[in-house]
Amino acid sequence: MTLETYVARIEETCGEEKDFVVVLKYEKKDEAINKILRKVKLIRSVANIIYDLEFQKATLRLYKNGKIIIKNVKNRKDVEAKLTSLLS
Repeated sequence: MTLETYVARIEETCGEEKDFVVVLKYEKKDEAINKILRKVKLIRSVANIIYDLEFQKATLRLYKNGKIIIKNVKNRKDVEAKLTSLLS
C-alpha cells in the first residue's frame, strides 16, 4: 500500500517550528489509525479521541477524525518516510 491509499493531503504549518498536518482519507481513516496505533509509543490518550504519540523521535497528535499533527521532523520527505513506515 502507498501513502496515496491512506493520505488525502499533507500541509506544512506556518511559524518558526515546522510542523505538518496530515489528513487521512475518510474511507480509510479507521484502518490507518489502527495501523498507526500498533506501531507507536502511546504517551497519552484523551477519551480515545485524541492520542499523543511518539515515533522515531517525532511527536504526533492523532485525532479520531483522521487528522494528524506531526512535530520534530526535518521536512516533508521525513514526514512521508515516517508515514510510509507507520502505514505499511
